[in-house]
Formats: sequence, structure tokens, C-alpha cells
Amino acid sequence: MKRRAPLPFIHSLPLALILSLAACKEAEQAAAPAPPPTEVGVYTVQARPLMLTTDLPGRTTAFRVAEVRPQVNGILQERLFTEGTEVKKGQQLYQIDPRTYEAELARSEAALANAENLARRYERLLKTSAVSRQQYDDAISALKQAQADVRVRRIDVQYTKVLAPITGRIGRSIVTEGALVTSGQTQAMATVHQLDPIYVDVTQPITLILRLRSAMESGRLQSAGPDQAEVGLTLEDGSAYPLTGTLKFSEVNVDQGTGSVTVRAIFPNPERKLLPGMFVHAQLKEGVKQDAILVPQQAIIRDTRGVATVWVVKEDNSVELREVETPRTVGNAWLVGKGLVSGERVVVEGTQRVRGGVTVRPVEAGNINLVADFAAGASQGGR
Repeated sequence: MKRRAPLPFIHSLPLALILSLAACKEAEQAAAPAPPPTEVGVYTVQARPLMLTTDLPGRTTAFRVAEVRPQVNGILQERLFTEGTEVKKGQQLYQIDPRTYEAELARSEAALANAENLARRYERLLKTSAVSRQQYDDAISALKQAQADVRVRRIDVQYTKVLAPITGRIGRSIVTEGALVTSGQTQAMATVHQLDPIYVDVTQPITLILRLRSAMESGRLQSAGPDQAEVGLTLEDGSAYPLTGTLKFSEVNVDQGTGSVTVRAIFPNPERKLLPGMFVHAQLKEGVKQDAILVPQQAIIRDTRGVATVWVVKEDNSVELREVETPRTVGNAWLVGKGLVSGERVVVEGTQRVRGGVTVRPVEAGNINLVADFAAGASQGGR
């Protein structure tokens, strides 16, 4: 009779095999290398002098606008200007057919001569009591009426010459030769814009205007006179306008619905580079901040409360999330008021791959030159 192996020995074989495989797996895991630190792009902040400016977008507006309108009725005989050119105040622009008004003037002058003769004759007759005092007074009254009528007719003849109301650049003519114009028409014949000087109207929240006014009163904003500040100008293509203007805080209109205000700056425009309706940027110099710290905009992360934070790489290459104050933007960067010191490194690339306390491999970000160049350019100058 055949002997059977003990059952406990048979059941222990699978268990020994499982334990052996587990031990091998743990040994393999212990021998595998740890994953490398996450690579992130960093920007090293540097404190440097920076000219602080306030950018005020706005649009140019003509200093004066005058519509050319006829003051008498008639057929337009001639246009005496070239559209788009400069005209002087009092320069003749149009000629309306004057013949009817000249005839009326001649008739009034004849009536005036007759009234003068009658008044002189009655004056002599009054001395001999040949006419009554009432007849003489009526003759004098008729003389004065005739004189007034002549003056009116002369004005009508003068009005047939349509003159420029102001000095400036005249636009296109709405009417042509042969057209009938009337003194009561709603449509202007042409429009003249005075472009030198020229206005720049900017609309900003009242809080910003109050801050700028306070800066000017404290001397941080360069003053150009009572309640005025010096202001520069950048055109829509990014080029700088060569002449400076003045921003007048006294000329303020508050929109009651939005709480915004429209402030007006005035610029000299001798070469007529600025035209009405252009979109421009006015810059106010607020002074030099000696220890300004700029960080790229992509480094700033807003939490659910809207608080600005940045990932800071410490000396041991571990990262921490830090709250910072960002009072304003400067070009493509944020100006940091509190939270960073010169020499610290902030993460600008790969922020979504880091978390607090982990170790990273920092490398200089590709946009560091852009931010550094901007900071160097912005820091030049001063009051």
C-alpha cells in the first residue's frame, strides 16, 4: 500500500512561492532609481530704479470745431478753397450769387438819398414854420430807417462771401457750384477743425484721478502749473510723440452712472501729426522708485479670493507658495510691492507641475530677457 505525503507540506508550497515572488519584487523596487526633480523655468527678481508712469488711453479731439453755414439764400457760384488744406480766419471759402442783393442795396441807397434830401429841405422849412414839427420829425425818422435799411443790404451783400469762421484745417465740401443754399439749412457747407493745439480726452475711474491729484499735490507728480501735470504721448503705432503736453485736472466731467471721469490734456500740434479721433496713450511720470521689483505676468497666480501668489524656489530648490502685493502692471510685468526680495527666484514656466514642498530643477526661463530689457528701459530717466 502506497504512502501519501502529509497534507500540510503540500499546502505550504504555493505560500512559499508567493513569498519568494514578493521578496523579489521588493528588491527590484528598492533597486529602481527615484524620479528626477521636475524642471521649471524661473526668473530671478532684481531690485532696480524704475520710472513709474501712469498710462491713460484716450482719443484726440480738435481744439475748436466750426461749421461753415450760409447766412443768405442764393445759388452757389464758386468754391474758393482746396479740401483738406489749412484756411485762415476771414478767408473767403464760397461765393454766393450777389446780384439780387446788390440790386436791393442800390435801391436802398437811392431811398436813403431821397430821405436825406427830404430831411434837409424840411429842416430849412421848419425855420420859417413852413412845415410842422411833426412833419420834420417824420422826415428824420424816415432818414434813419433808410440808413438802417442800407446797412442791412450791405451786410447781405457781404454775406454772399462765405468766410472761414476760425483758422484750421477744412474738410470736404458738402455743396458744389450751382447748388441752392439757404440761411436756415441744417446741413453745413463744410467744417473747419483747429488742430494746433489739440485735446486728448481720457476716461478713467475717479479713484485713479484722485490718486494722481494727490501725487501732484505731494510733489511726486511733476507739476506744469496750477492744477496741471506734465504728460507725454504715445501714438497708436507705438511711436512717441516728440512734444509734451499738460493734463488739466480742473477740466473734469464725472459720469454719474459709471463713476468715471473724463480728463482733458492739451498738446501743441504745429506739424499736424495728431488728427481728431486718433487713439493714443498719455503717460504721466510719477517719479523714480529706487528698489522696484518686477515679475513676469505669467508668474502671478490668483487664488479663489483673488489674492496674488507666486511659486518661490528656495535655496535648496524646494518651492513654496507665497502671497505678494501687486499694485500695478508695468508693461508686460507686475510691480511687486511686498512679498519678494531681490535675488529670489520665481517660477514662470511649469507652475501647474509644482506643489508646495517638492524639489524642482530650476532653469532660467526663455522670457527673462524680455522682462529684463523692459525693466532696464523703463528705469531710465527721472524727475
